[in-house]
Amino acid sequence: MTESEKPVRLGSWQVFLIFLRLGLTSFGGPAAHLAYFHDEFVKRRKWLSDSAYGEVVALCQLLPGPASSQVGLTIGFLRGHYGGALAAWVGFTLPSVLVMALFAFGLTLWPDLGEGGWVSGLKLFVVAVVAQAVWQMGQSLCPDRPRIVIAMLVAVVLLLAGAVWMQVLVLALAAVAGAALGLPSQNKQESLQVPLQSRKPGMFALLFLVLLALSFVPQVTGSLAWIGAELYRAGALVFGGGHVVLPWLQEGFVVSGNMSADTFLAGYGVAQAVPGPLFSFSAFLGGAEGGIAGVLIAVVAVFLPGTLLVFAGLPLWQWLREHEKARAALAGVNAGVVGLLLAALYDPVWTSAIHGAGYFALALVFWLALVILRVPVWLLAPASALIGAVFL
Repeated sequence: MTESEKPVRLGSWQVFLIFLRLGLTSFGGPAAHLAYFHDEFVKRRKWLSDSAYGEVVALCQLLPGPASSQVGLTIGFLRGHYGGALAAWVGFTLPSVLVMALFAFGLTLWPDLGEGGWVSGLKLFVVAVVAQAVWQMGQSLCPDRPRIVIAMLVAVVLLLAGAVWMQVLVLALAAVAGAALGLPSQNKQESLQVPLQSRKPGMFALLFLVLLALSFVPQVTGSLAWIGAELYRAGALVFGGGHVVLPWLQEGFVVSGNMSADTFLAGYGVAQAVPGPLFSFSAFLGGAEGGIAGVLIAVVAVFLPGTLLVFAGLPLWQWLREHEKARAALAGVNAGVVGLLLAALYDPVWTSAIHGAGYFALALVFWLALVILRVPVWLLAPASALIGAVFL
């Protein structure tokens, strides 16, 4: 082990301040976050070697949950143990959570704010964002014919019957298909050269499963317990990146009739424009439904399952790296989530936003600006709202 790979324990306050700066400046989504982390902790601070950082990223991408947040939490754990992990998560998440909560409270205090052309413009921006996510994830997670077929079949099934239990079922079947087909996974990284250990990994895994089972127990719609259950279940079942949380939450908040598709997609559009993790969208949903208590419960609930899995998975990483069947099953799940997001691109994103040729034309313009011209999302989101307010 080299000097640069030996973890030097830092105080939680130091870790918090470092990640707070990242939380205030990390625009661009999960892939950009990983690049920011690499620049900050591998190149500049030399907290991790390239190979160690690659192992951390690989582990977090295999687990359900928000991969970039899990990577940040793991780095915090390396430098300050459990206190450092908490400090890293709070610092990175707090700025975007505050913005999304304030937006939710604004819509609650002034309901008319959620109407008008600016919302339509944001919804068209979301069409472009989700279309880009489907395309990029399809290229990386469905590189061969079997995985393309899995993704398409998942999309077909969910477009015909998209209930939560069906989403869980098709992803389970995708895992079985991946294991049966022996789908190849990414090349193994070098062995992680830092002592990543959490205590009692079985305890974390058991708590994850117990809470997941409880999240399926029916709750009074709109209650704080219901908010917690919906957000925990979404956070526990998200593979492939933050965008995949959209179909899980849409099923709980929109299909149930608890929130209009317009409000839901407006919040999702604003979440694209703020720095930090996309899972901060949960603060908007919790705030709109349950005020300040709803924000706290929603944010903790959606991030908790990924956190528990990180602490459970760190000691088991060596097994995960070498167990080909497990990696093949996860490759099948990752292909399935592309189909899951493709189905969500149609309903609710497309059906709620595209109401004619003019709307489709604007969505194409936003897609061109985002994907081809590389206009930053923090600039394109408010621009789309302004264009919608003027023209729609």
